[in-house]
Amino acid sequence: MRTVDDLADVRTGDKGDTLILAVFPRTDEHYELLTRELTVEAVAEHFAPLVTGDVRRTEMPLVSGLVFELPGVLGGGVTGSPVLDGHGKCLSYHLLSMAVGE
Repeated sequence: MRTVDDLADVRTGDKGDTLILAVFPRTDEHYELLTRELTVEAVAEHFAPLVTGDVRRTEMPLVSGLVFELPGVLGGGVTGSPVLDGHGKCLSYHLLSMAVGE
């Protein structure tokens, strides 16, 4: 079983209570595979039940990247959340653990 971690690097950020995940595959082949595998539905399911709205995905083919916006995951945002990781930096590891491919 392969995971996102085998194929890409992930950076996170925040906008209010929305988690922003940027996925940067290491090769063109990995970009093609992850573009197929990391659908809005698959990523939303991987982060359920934290997601409170529609997940959005933006493809960035010129830099071989995918950007996901996951509303509600940060539980109120940096200043409003009681969790230790209000920016969601640790949540990049959660996406890296997601199984992909055959």
